[in-house]
Amino acid sequence: MPMLIAIDGLDGSGKGTQSRLLYEALCKQGIKARLISFPDYDSPSSALVKMYLSGAFGSDPDAVNCFAASSFFAMDRYATFAADWKKDYDEGTVIVADRYTTANAIHQLTKLPAESRAEFLTWLQDFEYNKLGIPAPTVTLFLEVPVEMSLSLITSRGREKDIHENTDHLMRAFDAAQYASAALGWEKVTCVRDGKLLSREAISEEILRRITPYLEGAK
Repeated sequence: MPMLIAIDGLDGSGKGTQSRLLYEALCKQGIKARLISFPDYDSPSSALVKMYLSGAFGSDPDAVNCFAASSFFAMDRYATFAADWKKDYDEGTVIVADRYTTANAIHQLTKLPAESRAEFLTWLQDFEYNKLGIPAPTVTLFLEVPVEMSLSLITSRGREKDIHENTDHLMRAFDAAQYASAALGWEKVTCVRDGKLLSREAISEEILRRITPYLEGAK
């Protein structure tokens, strides 16, 4: 059966590292897997995403409404699915996604009042999974890292920040992620204990433990 595992979290939470470690662990188990990442900055389909995140439409994320911004990211996913990894997915390769539709739930939900959140999530899933026809995740893992630690990790990377990587937006994104996680049934992976970030190995082991029930029949 086709299977897609989405790993998401705030910026700086280690999504890329954990996605790679999971992919490598699956391969070691003899499971055919493929690692993908969004936005796909190597594809022309990410052009609007790049413009948005660089501030071309406004330095405040709220300058672009949640539906328009979500469509930028969604079309990037659609293009890469249709042109690149659809065949692997259809043939049963386990797809590990570093960010997915889930990132729209985290970052674009911040632009709406609480009473509109449920309606937006319904629209988002219908738009991407039904209207566009990209696959829904079999399981989503949310890497939970406090905002203060996320900001510290972002700063330590030493690159220019995008418009999402600021305290105000990340505080709202963390709250939105808690809501989306509960509403959509994500697997929440706590990455901090006693104020300290867990090792990448410990987090990876926890992720493997969480997805094991979903892997039956994947070998």
